[in-house]
Amino acid sequence: MFMSLPVIAQHNNDPVFPAKDLSLQWETVQNDYQNKPVSLNAVTITNNGSIEFPGSGWKIYFNSARLISPAAVTGNARIDLMNGDLFSLTPAEGFPALKPGASVRIEFVAEEPVVNITDGPEGFYLVWDAMPGKGFSTGSFTIHPFKPNYKGLITPVIIYNQNGIIRDIPTEQLTKIFPTPLYYQETAGYFDLKNTVRLVSDKRFMKEKEGLVTTLESLLGKKIIAETSGNTISLEYKNGLPSEAYEMEVKTNSVAISASGSAGIFYGIQSLKTLIPPAAWAKPRQSIEIPAVFVKDEPRFAYRAFMLDVGRNFQPKKEVLKLLDVMALYKLNVFHFHLTEDEGWRLELPSLPELTEVGSNRGHTLDSKSFLPPSHGSGPDTGKVPGSGFYNRADFIEILRYAYDRHILVLPEIETPGHARAAIKSMNARYERLMKAGRKEDAERYLLYDPGDQSKYSSNQYWNDNIMDPSLPSTYNFIETVINDIVEIYKEAGVPLKSIHFGGDEVPDHVWEKSPAYLTLKASHQEIQNTSDLWYYFYSRVNQLVKARGLYLSGWEEMGLRKTYLDGNSMYLPNPDFEPEHLQTEVWNNTLGGGNEDLAYKLANGGYKVVLTCVTNLYFDMAHYKSFEEPGYYWGAFTDIDKPFSFIPFDYFKNSTVDKDGLPLNRNIFIGKQRLTDYGKSNIVGLQSAVWGENIKTQDRFEYMLLPRLLGFVERAWAKNPDWATSSDTSLSRLLYDQAWSSFLNVVGKRELPMLDYYLGGYGYRIPKPGLIFENGQYAANIQFPGLVIRYTLDGRDPDTFSTIYTGPVNDKGKGIKFRAFDTKGRPGAIVSSTP
Repeated sequence: MFMSLPVIAQHNNDPVFPAKDLSLQWETVQNDYQNKPVSLNAVTITNNGSIEFPGSGWKIYFNSARLISPAAVTGNARIDLMNGDLFSLTPAEGFPALKPGASVRIEFVAEEPVVNITDGPEGFYLVWDAMPGKGFSTGSFTIHPFKPNYKGLITPVIIYNQNGIIRDIPTEQLTKIFPTPLYYQETAGYFDLKNTVRLVSDKRFMKEKEGLVTTLESLLGKKIIAETSGNTISLEYKNGLPSEAYEMEVKTNSVAISASGSAGIFYGIQSLKTLIPPAAWAKPRQSIEIPAVFVKDEPRFAYRAFMLDVGRNFQPKKEVLKLLDVMALYKLNVFHFHLTEDEGWRLELPSLPELTEVGSNRGHTLDSKSFLPPSHGSGPDTGKVPGSGFYNRADFIEILRYAYDRHILVLPEIETPGHARAAIKSMNARYERLMKAGRKEDAERYLLYDPGDQSKYSSNQYWNDNIMDPSLPSTYNFIETVINDIVEIYKEAGVPLKSIHFGGDEVPDHVWEKSPAYLTLKASHQEIQNTSDLWYYFYSRVNQLVKARGLYLSGWEEMGLRKTYLDGNSMYLPNPDFEPEHLQTEVWNNTLGGGNEDLAYKLANGGYKVVLTCVTNLYFDMAHYKSFEEPGYYWGAFTDIDKPFSFIPFDYFKNSTVDKDGLPLNRNIFIGKQRLTDYGKSNIVGLQSAVWGENIKTQDRFEYMLLPRLLGFVERAWAKNPDWATSSDTSLSRLLYDQAWSSFLNVVGKRELPMLDYYLGGYGYRIPKPGLIFENGQYAANIQFPGLVIRYTLDGRDPDTFSTIYTGPVNDKGKGIKFRAFDTKGRPGAIVSSTP
């Protein structure tokens, strides 16, 4: 059979048909297709060009977080999983050539129902059979709206009813420092801040004084010209306070911040910033009135962390520095920097340049010899953020110093032994280069897999070649070299390094089973009876490498677990062998209904130091709630700002009300689960929130997912244990919670968000969609954060900053009413309409 191929241009070697002339649209046709928990979807390809697009001789590649059945339902095409989240669509016999303006619709089955826009495919590009090594980005990609009929769907009416319990509290009655101080009392009067203010500091706090001067001059728009008499701000040493504690007294003629350490002074200054009226941040003014208060404050938890994953999608240095600024404002003190993943290695290390030469770059490839394949919609072209990118040594040193100046320690994470494909492929490239040079011993020094390994496995993200082999001595050569390079970078930066995080999560079954290196190691090590025992062997060796450099080992919870069996079913228990080593485990897995709800408490009760990073409440890459338009994953939970705010670290069972799907929780899942003992409480070192990077492709999306949810987290990490969390009276606890919830939302809406609109250029936080209800013949709207302005239109146009401000129920004039909330800059949120 004769098959026509696209004509290749003679001069630039590009095909005559421009891939950009193909547009694609994804739509979900039906959930629960054929009464199964799957979805029927469709991709429509349209030729927008002026010449015919052939029906063969090409493939279209794309990424999808969902597995797809190979045989398309319609459209004469086949869809194949390549590796990870990369799929190919191949036309079959009978696939039509597309004349200009023509379309073809290909229906396919995804192996789960569709809930939101993140469930769809992305990153389409075309590869001609005649040019298999080059990909061409297609044109526009659109998503057809889908109105699924599933349980737990959040509607405007539900939002309205949820917002209905929120009281509007006058601004003057709100606590004006955030997060909530341990002791806070407002006194009479105001401190009048002008550029003639005199700043006095103990010599221990000169760096903090310099930062305060910079802030004040920005607010006032003038240099500080201190007068010898008049109002004074003083930074004072006070012996005997805990290291992060401070006291602050604002009077009509003076502000005094006292502490025993520079961290305490720094946090006192951050409190002073939030005490300043939000409007003062919008533009410079000659004077600012600061309310008189007396404050005694210190954090509840010594470890208050935020984790950012830049391995999946890269965030530029500028955005990392901006993140550190907002972390510092709200008194977080650990930045967990997730630097490596299957999809990217983001830190330049001088001893192993291939890690960034190969592992930081994504583009069209099927062999990963020179760079990594597209993931998460990054497309066929190399060198493009967010798929590609890394921090060179100077960048990373700047980040380290910037963080340290803000009393934030950076915890670097190097994923091992799983989530390591970028490292594995980079070291393969090194191996190939040195073997060609005849340097076999050097080539094998850092190999991370056994070339003879025939093991078959698939990770949670569908990779089949992403796990380091702990049986190889070269794996430990690699890890030791990585440790040494990181230690040297921190030394050059002049900042402390206390720990390195070496991952440890999501290693799949069947890995290493057919590795010759494993079989050799097993024969010579009696303690290794099966591949599960490699886990303890691996982390024991990694721990020794870390300890030899005066560090302690951190990792995800699996690092501290031992696999065993009960009634033939696998289960995990705290590994007693590692308990004396004081390893720090960060526990994410408390998925409600998943069986591991008490895993964090088991580890803490068993003697491990635990950082609670619970997916149910503290993962901010999760969708805010169940709605097709709301982006984000939801495999662990839906996480609006109430989830971190309501989190009870020492008894998170208590305030768990919905399951991971947002449906009412069956509390029987907690029967027989371990509760946290008093000893266990002493091992909860702190809390950590997180943003994983799979669906974070822009800086705007990052800030949308981060804020204002981060404010719920910092309140729980810093403020004292609230009364509603400890009351044994359920009704009283509910009443106290509702009161605290209203106060918190008023503080956020009336003070913190207006400040964040302008603080250091402003942050693009998520503006919530208004709630909407039709009653008594009118439409009523409300908003989650009192203080935000709602505007509406009656003529079908989208509301803008000139639209009417909502003040009460509105009659529909027949064209439909649209409501929308705005921040103080006029930036809009999502629209809610009276018409479906």
